[in-house]
Amino acid sequence: MKPSIPKGTRDFSSTEVAKRNYIFSMIKHSFENFGFQPIETPSFENSETLMGKYGEEGDRLIFKILNSGDFLSKVDETILTEKNSQKLTPKISEKALRYDLTVPFARYVVQHQNEITFPFKRYQIQPVWRADRPQKGRFREFYQCDADVVGSTSLWQEVEFVQLYDTVFSKLGLAGTTIKLNNRKILSGIAEVIGAKDKLIDFTVALDKLDKIGKEGVVTEMLSKGITQEAIDKVDPLFNFSGSNAAKLASLETMLQASEEGLKGVEELRFIVKAIDELELTTATLELDVTLARGLNYYTGAIYEVAAPKEVQMGSIGGGGRYDDLTGIFGLKDVSGVGISFGLDRIYLVMEELGLFETVELPKPKVLFLNFNENENLAKVKAIKALRENNIKTELYPDVALSNNQQKKQWKYVTNRDIEYVVTEVVDTKFTVKNMQSGEQYVLSINEIVNLIQ
Repeated sequence: MKPSIPKGTRDFSSTEVAKRNYIFSMIKHSFENFGFQPIETPSFENSETLMGKYGEEGDRLIFKILNSGDFLSKVDETILTEKNSQKLTPKISEKALRYDLTVPFARYVVQHQNEITFPFKRYQIQPVWRADRPQKGRFREFYQCDADVVGSTSLWQEVEFVQLYDTVFSKLGLAGTTIKLNNRKILSGIAEVIGAKDKLIDFTVALDKLDKIGKEGVVTEMLSKGITQEAIDKVDPLFNFSGSNAAKLASLETMLQASEEGLKGVEELRFIVKAIDELELTTATLELDVTLARGLNYYTGAIYEVAAPKEVQMGSIGGGGRYDDLTGIFGLKDVSGVGISFGLDRIYLVMEELGLFETVELPKPKVLFLNFNENENLAKVKAIKALRENNIKTELYPDVALSNNQQKKQWKYVTNRDIEYVVTEVVDTKFTVKNMQSGEQYVLSINEIVNLIQ
């Protein structure tokens, strides 16, 4: 059978790993520069931790893990006969791969609340899994890079996250990103003033798809969920909402006069926009987008989504928001949180397409000792040990060359890996060193090689 990997997963070459690590390092450095601390959580959680936290659509995309052993033997015969997957799944699967890093983080906060100093600023860089249909920029296994603050209701945290996005994308040289911003209270307010408050989740999930399925598709979905045509007509201006951020806020204020919650959302957005105008962004643009919902049930305030530069066809490369009651689902009330995520895999694809990886070098030895004489190898290995102790990446070509063709193979290895210094032979305690860039050749002691390279 021909070997393969599951759809929606990927192998990564050494070059790809080096490029991904470059992105990780920029994000990690920025997280720590902003005062965030690292944590990690297990790759799988108890099913009850995850289920019901992402809405109906999210629950369908969670990968379930079958129980160990003969998992069917204890299932009631009636349930097996019914063939109802919703009834059967809880009986045969008690664990699931994590869908994101936010819900496991909320569980972590509740479980470790007595060890944590609040406000708690954490970052987490780990893989997540979703049983989604694979397509460009959408995978079943991918990394998220999250930063969250819990234990503070201050809107300065929202301002800081806009700055954090801008900082990371500036470091990566990714100009032209758009940080889209909305507020869940505004969406609740709109649903209230059009008389569809009981359909808030259906309304926001459909509205969030505007850029994917267009106005006609959104209207069709809303109607199918029981939202009336009259209510949809009232939100028609939202489908073509334009103008400056200040103009949009003024229009929303007028539209939401009858909703106290909606006006509170406008006030919160105005604070963030005003602060960012004063602080100024380096490369990104902040844009209010009232159709932005992100389709997740746990957001209660600000919602973020980052769009890639317009010259690249790609979905969002980051997102997040404020969740005032997420830890409440695990028994810890009144702990507000806000966080954002960077989509590593999509950022990688965007940077690849824009040619932004020119400066990323594949890890390789600085010095290679060729292997033309087995009798010299002990002296060479001792020298390699000394060089490594001086933090100089060094290796010995492992197989001895017994013919001219085998020697050529070693020189080809040098060329293919673009190695800077090559040691060809050793006489007493002196080594013949060749600089592959200049062509110069030296006969040096180990200390002299260290000085030359450092």
